[in-house]
Amino acid sequence: MAGPDTALTQTPVGSLAGGNEDLGEITRKTLYEANEPHIFGGGFLMLFLLIWEAVPHVVALPRGISLFFTTPSQIFDRLVWMFSDGQQMFDGNVIWPHLMSSAEAFSAGLALSIVVALPAGIILGRSATLNAMFDPFVTAINATPRLVFLPIIMIWVGIGHWTVTLIVFIGAVFPLLINTYAGVRNADRVLINVVRSFGANEWEINKLVILPNSVPFIIAGLRLAIGRAILGIVVAEFFGGTTKGLGVIMVDASGKFQVDVVFAGLVMFMVLSLFMTAIVKVIENRFSRWRPQVVKTF
Repeated sequence: MAGPDTALTQTPVGSLAGGNEDLGEITRKTLYEANEPHIFGGGFLMLFLLIWEAVPHVVALPRGISLFFTTPSQIFDRLVWMFSDGQQMFDGNVIWPHLMSSAEAFSAGLALSIVVALPAGIILGRSATLNAMFDPFVTAINATPRLVFLPIIMIWVGIGHWTVTLIVFIGAVFPLLINTYAGVRNADRVLINVVRSFGANEWEINKLVILPNSVPFIIAGLRLAIGRAILGIVVAEFFGGTTKGLGVIMVDASGKFQVDVVFAGLVMFMVLSLFMTAIVKVIENRFSRWRPQVVKTF
């Protein structure tokens, strides 16, 4: 005669999961759960734009404010006008040379900061001697406002593309370097000793332990670097670092009280930031597949 324990051990796994139901279904996300961040983000953005659009129709704005107030529909119309064929900006050129100038300076400065910051952060994190030598310089320069460097760079390099690129580089390199350094220093020393005990050299330790552990820190540094890089473009183009760029258009428009043009330039910078952040998120998902998923608690 079989006891209760025997009966339990003979129960098929499928019955415990509910008939023929696959256990994998328990962790499968629904369509709403998979798109929940996009739904909430897009919904809040639409609500914000609707409220903004309704403000001048609902609230009687003072004349001084209404003169410098614009709505999302007016900004959209201005963007359409700016990207229409043959429409000239203040300097007689179309929008594309200005857009390409800002995009090239942003890409070159950010790429240069990645090339410099990642190896430098790893080296400083792994070497106590080099870290003691360079930490005062990194801390001091990182704490200095980027605008201070603009006159010096303009004197050394002149007005043009490389001035903006260097300002973008100075703004983006330090957040990425500091975060990479923090990720390297945060690596599990037990794992490092285990890998070393199996005969791994320094390159293999960095590849197997240091870099995988530093991925979240590097991604956080990249997100900060993107924001600092866009800030660098705005600072350099606003204060005369170049004669072309979205910032130059915005400065000219602000002098003519064209608020919709200023907001149109701001929208283009925001789109650039969102696009680069989306790329960073794709990279993060690619290199963080081994990490456990966050459990939703509410």
